[in-house]
Amino acid sequence: MNYETLLYAVDGPVATITLNRPEQLNTIVPPMPDEIEDAVNAAVRDGAIRVIILRGAGRSFCGGFNFGDGFHQWDSYITTDGEWDAGKDFMFATAPALAPTQKFMSLWRSPKPVIAQVHGWCVGGGSDYALCADIVIASEDARIGTPYSRMWGAYLSGMWIYRLGLTRAKEYALTGKPLSGREAADCGLINRAVPFKELETTVKQTAARLASIPLSQLSAMKLVVNQAYENMGLASTQTLGPILDGLMRNTPDAKHFIEIARERGVRAAVAQRDGLFGDYSQAPKDEQPDPDNVIRP
Repeated sequence: MNYETLLYAVDGPVATITLNRPEQLNTIVPPMPDEIEDAVNAAVRDGAIRVIILRGAGRSFCGGFNFGDGFHQWDSYITTDGEWDAGKDFMFATAPALAPTQKFMSLWRSPKPVIAQVHGWCVGGGSDYALCADIVIASEDARIGTPYSRMWGAYLSGMWIYRLGLTRAKEYALTGKPLSGREAADCGLINRAVPFKELETTVKQTAARLASIPLSQLSAMKLVVNQAYENMGLASTQTLGPILDGLMRNTPDAKHFIEIARERGVRAAVAQRDGLFGDYSQAPKDEQPDPDNVIRP
């Protein structure tokens, strides 16, 4: 299948979806959310597939939503006559046929288990992609975070909340600080972290083990766990989160942030946002992902 923003490949019982905008750190632009959903549905329909792997090409899993041009890729859904339209944004953010968050959730809703293979940057909406998977395996030097906690956004899928629990969820929601792959595994946000050189092998071995189990068994166990979290109010959280995200993208502070990004570049905007914290791109090089760790599809 041919896609603009990703690659889809099948190897025996395993389908691999690769985000494929490597020069842009696989940042999210249309039609990526729709293509993710389409690829997941293709794997679900294929009776030979038992496991799905989600990964990113190049030196990062996903750098989140691309906002370098002021988010204008989505204007037809969220603006009227060049101005933000709260009513249109509300509808866009909550409609299953349109909402990027609901497209991410195709990974959650798939009856077939999904493994996220995380390396490099996995931030913002990219972390929602990863955490909607069933098993998340990262390289130890990966950086996973929600810088939008500080400016221009709000939790979308709510997976940070449900995976971390109250104490840690509050801390990361309020600070937006990132975790290394190792830290994310140690606090239970993800399943495990391994050296980058072992990442692909570890993911393939995990997928092979899962694929040895009958699909009906895999689907039943995934369903019962998912349903427990649905009963905790996951759908309600995912209704509120994207609505708040729209509001937080249009406060005076957020508009100023985007204006800096437009006039002086994204680097200048994030430097102002993260400078006091000294993390993300403002961190020392040994506290950032190794740029030499590259996935070549």
